[in-house]
Amino acid sequence: MTSADSMPRVTAPILPGAEPFSHSGSSSGVLVLHGFTGNPQSMRPLAEALAEAGFTVDLPLLPGHGTAVEDMLPTRWPDWSGAAESAYTKLAATCDEVAVVALSMGGTLACWLAERHPEIKGLAVVNPFIDPPAESFRDVLRGLLEAGTSVAPGVGSDIAKEGMAESAYAGTPVAAVLSLFEGIDVVAAHLGAISCPVLLLSSRQDHVVPSSSGDVLEAGVAGPIERVWLENSFHVATLDNDADEVNARVVTFASGVLR
Repeated sequence: MTSADSMPRVTAPILPGAEPFSHSGSSSGVLVLHGFTGNPQSMRPLAEALAEAGFTVDLPLLPGHGTAVEDMLPTRWPDWSGAAESAYTKLAATCDEVAVVALSMGGTLACWLAERHPEIKGLAVVNPFIDPPAESFRDVLRGLLEAGTSVAPGVGSDIAKEGMAESAYAGTPVAAVLSLFEGIDVVAAHLGAISCPVLLLSSRQDHVVPSSSGDVLEAGVAGPIERVWLENSFHVATLDNDADEVNARVVTFASGVLR
């Protein structure tokens, strides 16, 4: 975990709607995690649905996210995983049981937590990033860094629904995404340690994370896994045409694995 003294400093104000969200409910807690270059805005409706169902909910803002892309440039996997670990530890200290709900990189973090904490009751992940990217692709990104390009085009707001947008950065920090890939390597190598029930929600069309990531998760976990295909949404399904189905299925799943 990154120490407080070495945490990257925030230089810009939090974007409207990107604020963290929390709700005090029952003794059953749900940790909600957003994706890479995104922020809590993409997960807020789902977090609110869980809160309305009575759960205690925590949706943190991960380091470097939700302000300006410059704040994300120095952040790395240890920063995001450390923040996820801290949020989980805090929630577990106040709740009798905890499940984790996540999108994209948040799904990577959710699996990382479940590998380290077998007491987690369940994972509900939407288009999680689990399949390690090819070395050839990483070489392309390293080439960009060597050429002086620190920010590549953004990957946010992959949404089919007209008029809906994700409040994500317009750019992708190259060194940060390479660090994410290293985290994915670790998570993918230890999927067999995940024994809790898993709900996997996969979009048929995803222009950010290939469906192979869902395949890897489905084949690798030791516990029971249910995969649901979302037919009318792109990557950010939590804000897309299937959002109501996502909310309903995740609330039902959480109600089943938590008392």
